Amino acid sequence: MTNSGELIAINGVIIVNDTVENTTHADSYYVAEDTVIASLKINGLAGDVKATYISAPATAVKGGVLITPQNGAYFSAITLTSGSVVVILK
Repeated sequence: MTNSGELIAINGVIIVNDTVENTTHADSYYVAEDTVIASLKINGLAGDVKATYISAPATAVKGGVLITPQNGAYFSAITLTSGSVVVILK
């Protein structure tokens, strides 16, 4: 999807505001409020890549941040400790 496609969420969105792993394939995550992310996965792989995207992974990401995947990847799962994110669908 193009960057403008992400910004207007052309394929729709899902709101995640619980602590259950969400396995929806995503082009990006918009952090809707201060949020602590427990786990972040890419390309259907099992490993947690949160530390690749967040320099202090145990600290809340501030609301208003758009997290986008690197190097042509896609997000395949997110688990929250607290807060909420908008999953921008792939």
